[in-house]
Amino acid sequence: MASLSVSLRASASPATAVGSRAADPIKVPFPDLTSLFSFPLLCPQSSSCSMFVPSRVYLRKFPDWNSMWLISWLQVSCARSKISCNFPSVGASSSRARILKPVRATATQAPPATPQSSSGEKTKVGINGFGRIGRLVLRIAASRDDIEVVAVNDPFIDAKYMAYMFKYDSTHGPFRGTIKVVDASTLEINGKKISVTSKRDPSEIPWGSYGAEYVVESSGIFTTIEKASAHLKGGAKKVVISAPSADAPMFVVGVNEKNYDTSMNVVSNASCTTNCLAPLAKVVHEEFGIVEGLMTTVHATTATQKTVDGPSMKDWRGGRGAGQNIIPSSTGAAKAVGKVLPALNGKLTGMAFRVPTPNVSVVDLTCRIEKSASYEDVKAAIKAASEGALKGILGYTDEDVVSNDFVGDARSSIFDAKAGIGLSSSFMKLVSWYDNEWGYSNRVLDLIGHMALVNAKH
Repeated sequence: MASLSVSLRASASPATAVGSRAADPIKVPFPDLTSLFSFPLLCPQSSSCSMFVPSRVYLRKFPDWNSMWLISWLQVSCARSKISCNFPSVGASSSRARILKPVRATATQAPPATPQSSSGEKTKVGINGFGRIGRLVLRIAASRDDIEVVAVNDPFIDAKYMAYMFKYDSTHGPFRGTIKVVDASTLEINGKKISVTSKRDPSEIPWGSYGAEYVVESSGIFTTIEKASAHLKGGAKKVVISAPSADAPMFVVGVNEKNYDTSMNVVSNASCTTNCLAPLAKVVHEEFGIVEGLMTTVHATTATQKTVDGPSMKDWRGGRGAGQNIIPSSTGAAKAVGKVLPALNGKLTGMAFRVPTPNVSVVDLTCRIEKSASYEDVKAAIKAASEGALKGILGYTDEDVVSNDFVGDARSSIFDAKAGIGLSSSFMKLVSWYDNEWGYSNRVLDLIGHMALVNAKH
């Protein structure tokens, strides 16, 4: 078993460090956890020692459970003695010592636990369209224990190029698992084989032969019930459109997914912006009542924009160079909230600014509320929801964060307590961040997971 030394440095009187000079560190060996609870040295002359888990940490993996628990999670705070504890890495004397690589906890969130299957059986999923969302859905699915991607269809790229695009990502970094091309129709990811097809017509994709019951429609083309239903002809049972739909039932996990029923074969996961706005609006409306509101999303660049000025017949401004401009644009995200929260139908609308950043967007909801409240009251309600029913969906931060701090954040919406402001007891500006790629892709799979549970019960 590896031993550990903890360096203590007193910042008060010499007596605080039990007779040693304040400048000298004191080393206490911890051969195992039992000694953790029998060292009076840590709290001399103090009656208020507490252990806590810091909200923002750099998590590290260590060779054995004792050291991991001690270093990653334990902080000792001695209020009167003001002793600072420095937890070093496990020494080279350990036969299992290794190089330690920090795992970043974005913003105020530690990495979420991997979803586990309650039955032990995985839900089989197919992906149509291997673009930004399709690739990230596959990355996330590879780390989940309840969902397995069994097939991917894209008519424009072959298996070799699929492997390359999946392995390397300029925004989210390289894939940390393993991927190889078995043959022209098969990829192997983390040791599991995935079938590859290149059909243009979704009705020709043999989902049934691959065992895919659910299809993620992420091509951006088949976004209506009629078009997306073509997947059902190939043997799929349900289709989730990773975009807003004109006629398919629309769901936002954490808001209205409980309205799903087994008769719905084609559904929409709404948009990334609706997924950010809806949980926030839900909390504010339920607690204070939203009379009306205007939303602006400051949105990262997407694949449909032009790298330099080019033709865009329906939206002339949208054809201007994405890396050179802040581009006003339209969005139906705010109005779509009325579809998932009928009580807000007709009360919200909004617009977008496309900005030259590659990822992470932010919603600004300016609203008038019915119940008189201070901005502090609104913050408290949102924080309570983020720690309760909407934990993992709605986040809360009061740190001095910027957009890059949310790259890879799996939550749909992270409320920024410091960025918002209240003008009066009925008029507020609320600000919430979202990784428009990673957070949204997580919700696609969460929706499928929910649908699978409901369908299994029936």
